[in-house]
Amino acid sequence: MSMSRDLVSSANGSTNSASARQVPARQLTSQQLVQGLEPFFASPVPRWKRALDIVGSGVMLIVFSPTFLLTAILIKVVSPGPVFFKQERVGHGGNLFFCWKFRTMKVDADTSVHADYVRAMIKKGANPGGEKPMVKLDFDDDSRIIRFGRILRESGLDELPQLINVLRGEMSLVGPRPCIAYEAQEYLPWQRQRFDTIPGLTGLWQVSGKNKTTFTEMMRLDIAYEKQKSFWLDVKLLLRTLPAVLDQIIRDQSSLRTAELTEHGNAEILKR
Repeated sequence: MSMSRDLVSSANGSTNSASARQVPARQLTSQQLVQGLEPFFASPVPRWKRALDIVGSGVMLIVFSPTFLLTAILIKVVSPGPVFFKQERVGHGGNLFFCWKFRTMKVDADTSVHADYVRAMIKKGANPGGEKPMVKLDFDDDSRIIRFGRILRESGLDELPQLINVLRGEMSLVGPRPCIAYEAQEYLPWQRQRFDTIPGLTGLWQVSGKNKTTFTEMMRLDIAYEKQKSFWLDVKLLLRTLPAVLDQIIRDQSSLRTAELTEHGNAEILKR
């Protein structure tokens, strides 16, 4: 965490309220939602970063090809519908691109639930003292998730297809996670600095507590990375990713077990 604190010290920004919006977000296209993010002063992707992305993603696509195949077969067996899920995301400089994932939700899953959840979380963060550590929407039993989908999401295996996005230059191995347009619309002016760098598979936020952090802390970590990025920082973050993922899985399973025991205990009390 010491590296995270050192980097974040340069990422604090103004938290002025975003301007009011006249048109309901659900009536706007993705392109319209991100128009207010311009102009950007996004720095070009460094050559060393692009070289690392090409070599790294190419090698990982080969190494993980058996995992790709097994995951695709698993999804086909447990859930009717396509293997992959693509979603429009906001990338470097506010440019839109299609982000690929293994599908972990049912085909007819209601996405408005996530949109409402994210908007509420961001708005709470704009009020001093209103923030709490981020909790994944699908932490509890979510009927939208397919069988084994939770395992794919907790392990990050559902994001393996984004190696293709990295190879195409739409993402990087390291950088802020790409957000959805309706999230970007809610950002405060200083938070839009996260678009000054290319989004990534992993990053400073992911190895610094992830769901233990607040939304504002995530933003500051993302912006801190943009200001301090270097070849060796990317290497360090990549090496710290697997331990961070394993730690997250252990903590999630422990929290779920605690919740199950609490629910069981409450049920026993009601029976008496």
